This record gives sequence, structure tokens and C-alpha cells, in this order.
Amino acid sequence: MQLDFSFLSGEVIASYVTKGFLFSLQLTLVAMVGGIVLGTLLALMRLSGKPWLAGPAAAYVNTMRSIPLVMVILWFFLLIPLMIGRPMGAEVSALITFTLFEAAYYSEIMRAGIQSVPRGQVFAGYAMGMSYRQTMQLVVLPQAFRNMIPVLLTQTIILFQDTSLVYAIGAYDMLKGFEIAGKNFNRPVETYIVAALIYFVICFSLSMLVKHLQKKIAIIR
Repeated sequence: MQLDFSFLSGEVIASYVTKGFLFSLQLTLVAMVGGIVLGTLLALMRLSGKPWLAGPAAAYVNTMRSIPLVMVILWFFLLIPLMIGRPMGAEVSALITFTLFEAAYYSEIMRAGIQSVPRGQVFAGYAMGMSYRQTMQLVVLPQAFRNMIPVLLTQTIILFQDTSLVYAIGAYDMLKGFEIAGKNFNRPVETYIVAALIYFVICFSLSMLVKHLQKKIAIIR
């Protein structure tokens, strides 16, 4: 079989792929922001020293990290509508699922970042009369975020790659757009090859940016 990429014109990309790419980008950004916010809360709960906070947070993180993402996507999409009594769209389901799932991974990153800040600075905050919340908000978290920026961005690149898994529930992401184009033009192999190349170019470019940023942060330190 000969490969023929001539059908992949700008019009085809705009008609089939652009919509999916925009959703993949939206899913990545929403899950990143929501995951970091929720993950930070989970990390603070685990580091609070209070069993009634640390226990549930640890259970949530360990459970999510022990289950394949595609299974979480399917469970949420199939079971939640049964629980709430009404259907949930694939895109909405993907946004919620990715946010909740990624929060477990961002939580571990944030926990490591918080623990990387010297304990002396925490004690200094307490000595100045700050509460636990104020010490974390004003002293620890700003430093932790700076330390963890490269790792957070690396996890976001992985998140972008994982957005292709929403095909399991029929959400229209970038890969789905290429798949539909391949079926309509009877060229599935070519479209999957191009899709793989685009994922590679995007992720490799972002990885190089993260590597450059990591060097800059190292110089600042």
C-alpha cells in the first residue's frame, strides 16, 4: 500500500482537526489549573499533621494513582449519570475526570516542592506570629511553586498526551478529528501518522522549553 498525504489540505485540517485540537488544548488547560489548585489543597492536607485531613487526602491520591486513567474516564462517564439520574456529555465528563485524576499527580509534585523548602523558614514564619495558613501562603508556597515549575510543566505535557484517551467515551479531541478524516477519505494510516507527528512536535517543543526554563531557574538559585 502506498502512502498518500495529498488529501490533507488546509481545508481538511480546518474542517476535521481544528475543533479537536481546541478541545484538547482546553482540556489540558482546565485540568492543569484545576489539578494544581486541588492538588495543592491535597498536599497541604497531607502535610497538616492532622490525621482527619491527611488520611482522606492520602487515600484519594493513592487510589487515583493506582488506577489507569482510561478506566477512570470510563467509570466516570458510565457511572456518574446513573448516580445523578441524567446523562453527562463526553466533553464535560472528560474535563471533570481529568481535573480530579491529575490532582493526585500534581499533589505529589506540590508535596515534594513544599518539603523542599527549608524547615527553618517555616519556623521563622511561626516565630513572626504567622498561622499555618499564612506561613504556607506567604512563605512556603511561593518558593515551592518556583522550585516545581519545570516538573509541573512536564506533568502538563504528559497531560496533553493523555487527552487522546478521551476517544474511549467519544469526545471530539485532536486524535478523534484525525480519525474521522481518515475514515472519510479512506486514509486512516496517513492520518494516524500525521497525528503522531503533530503530537511529537508539540510535546518535544514544549519539553525543550521546559529544559531551557529549568536551566534559568537553576541559575537564579
